[in-house]
Amino acid sequence: MVNCCGLVTVKNEPVPLKSIAVEVSVQGHVATVSSTLQYENQEESPLEAIFVFPLPGEAAVCRFSAKIGQTEVVAEVQEKQKAREQYDDLLSSGQQAFLLEESDESPDVFKLSVGSLPPGEKASVSLDYVTELAVQADDGLRLCLPAVLNPRYQPQDRGSGGSALVSSVPAGSVPYSLSLSAHVSSPHPICRIESNCSLDPLNYLNTEKTQATVSLAAGHQFDRDVELLLYYQDTHQPTAIVEAAQTSAKPGSLMGDPVVMLSLYPEFPNDVMSSMTSLGEILFVVDRSGSMSCPMHNGSVAQDRIGSARDTLLLLLKSLPMGCYFNIIGFGSRYESFFPKSVEYSQKTMDEALQKVKAMRADLGGTEILQPLKHIYSQPCLPDQPRQLFLFTDGEVGNTKEVLDLVKANAGSHRCFSFGIGEGASSALISGVAKQGGGHSQFITGQDRMQPKVMQSLRFALQPAVVDISVKWNVPKGVSVTPLSPPIRVLFQGQRALLYAQLTGKSSGDTEGSVTVKYNLAEQPVENQLSFSLKPAEDTGLTIHRLGARTLIRSLEMEERQGDGKKKGVQEKVVELSVQSGVSSVFTAFIAVHKVDGEAVQGPMLLRQVPTPSVSVSVKQQRRCKEMILCRYFVTVLTICCPVPSDLDCPATSSNPVKDTLLQLISLQKASGSWVLEAALAEVLGKTEEEVAKPKPAPVDQEVWATVLALVWLYGFKMEAQEEWQFLALKAVSWIQAQKAASVSECVQAGNTLLGCQVQKDTLGL
Repeated sequence: MVNCCGLVTVKNEPVPLKSIAVEVSVQGHVATVSSTLQYENQEESPLEAIFVFPLPGEAAVCRFSAKIGQTEVVAEVQEKQKAREQYDDLLSSGQQAFLLEESDESPDVFKLSVGSLPPGEKASVSLDYVTELAVQADDGLRLCLPAVLNPRYQPQDRGSGGSALVSSVPAGSVPYSLSLSAHVSSPHPICRIESNCSLDPLNYLNTEKTQATVSLAAGHQFDRDVELLLYYQDTHQPTAIVEAAQTSAKPGSLMGDPVVMLSLYPEFPNDVMSSMTSLGEILFVVDRSGSMSCPMHNGSVAQDRIGSARDTLLLLLKSLPMGCYFNIIGFGSRYESFFPKSVEYSQKTMDEALQKVKAMRADLGGTEILQPLKHIYSQPCLPDQPRQLFLFTDGEVGNTKEVLDLVKANAGSHRCFSFGIGEGASSALISGVAKQGGGHSQFITGQDRMQPKVMQSLRFALQPAVVDISVKWNVPKGVSVTPLSPPIRVLFQGQRALLYAQLTGKSSGDTEGSVTVKYNLAEQPVENQLSFSLKPAEDTGLTIHRLGARTLIRSLEMEERQGDGKKKGVQEKVVELSVQSGVSSVFTAFIAVHKVDGEAVQGPMLLRQVPTPSVSVSVKQQRRCKEMILCRYFVTVLTICCPVPSDLDCPATSSNPVKDTLLQLISLQKASGSWVLEAALAEVLGKTEEEVAKPKPAPVDQEVWATVLALVWLYGFKMEAQEEWQFLALKAVSWIQAQKAASVSECVQAGNTLLGCQVQKDTLGL
């Protein structure tokens, strides 16, 4: 059933967006995405459609065109205000115009104004953008087409901005379809491609398996984030790729010179990955806004987001090392801290925190991240205790750029990990916080479990990092290198850096350059030297140039915001760079014009908002839906109040969830890492208390026996979830070794007999 709240025409017909077709071209760690949107005006009056749609936060829009009937017009980049004025003038004269501009609040929101479509006319809008693929904790590369923008919450003292135009409908009610095909090429063999949506079989194009194609299976509906995960062999090998200059551009300009891209993705040795530090202050910043009461996915048995966050906090609190400091801050329209300031991790503070976690609800109103972050950054850091933030949110905020500026300004003393929960988490917010804060981002969508992804990030947080990074370019005389990327301060396990640089000038002899990368990992020096050609092949596209331009534009935009516009020339430089490269910015917009034989389009114009699908719809949007009718001489706003069905607040979650024996066992572990021999432990092991106590070797302490049994059970029955409990096991082993207990081998053997396992003592690390 079509939602009737302002998402249909005056005749209760679907909005005029008919289909979306997407073609993806992946080259190693970067991609070009081409999307085509088909529109049709089925009304009897000229129509102006406004479609606010999401893009990856790191995307650079580089081409925009519109086709009306058989005539195609390609847009050009102009300064934003100039483009808006031209667009308004053209509409008022009855001409068709198309305007694409970036939201002032968040770079992953673009507003597409289709302009004036005569009755019965069709229009096709094409959009190309380039983007870097995000590295996942399992070395996969993530490409996400964010179909969903949950209604963005705006703090009360802010204007509506672009996000206020986002419309949402229940999943399954979107009146348009999506098709997607991808061509993937890589210097290294492609192992596999996975997705949260049904795919046709992977088709390899050569025997080396370095090229392949894949498509979404037929019948897909645009009802969730479309995610592709790419896995290559030898992903940790550094690469340096040079892209030829644009032949029509002036030498010495960014587009008129070659650009080199350096990929750095260090591999951490196993001994480093298995080590963990006890130093540090870890702050868990948890979204407790109303949207966190929505389910994790659309399945019949789905836990709500706040419930999954509670389970994850249990796991995190049990996994922290002794000697660290921690605190938990919940935020919504206001924020609350578990403790006035961070406390040292102990049995007492852990128990107190766990009691508060159990009572934690999604009851703090709207989503305002900025104020709790300001509070955190205002608190002095503890001496010799590096501060790290774990931010959990469903990403429904409207002031993303302010948040990212704040995170970057404090990146020298605070490292940020971020987790996007559920469909609709803003990639600009989640990825941006991690990138600006030197951490790692994770997205939990569909039926993903939050716990393993969070524990991967905790592993990164507690491991040594790549530090003292230096990059030295070695080029022949006559050639100079201008970095387009800011310098890298630090890299952690699982992080990748892509650095861009402009190569200016020519060499009379040498045709090859090199780059030397040095860094320290676990107090060991590492050096890599890569060679690259100064005369790359022509006609290889401009993906690297545009990503280099995007990187420089983002840095300049942040510099302008942090300077409150006081630094002269920054905005002008961004506009110049954006126009030259064809890459969008916050200060520019794409505009395309189609003149209709010099005749004005007749009749009043109707404004329609094209919906983006949403798993959850905010109560505010359900209760008040607006339809705006724009006439030539006046504007009438008709407000329709709609009854709110009770089942629209959020799909129901399971009222009787199945007990998770792993979480039960974890909840029983002490802060020190040990377990106590008790009835609750016996229940998890599937035994009576007497059955568990009887086979204990005589000289062994009960607590040691209980801890060995817990380890045997984990390794015997829960190996598939090892990422979730590996730190618990490390703590348990360290505690046993500290007791200097005798007969540990006998304990392991007796535990295997009791539980029916075959776990070796060496496997446990004892």
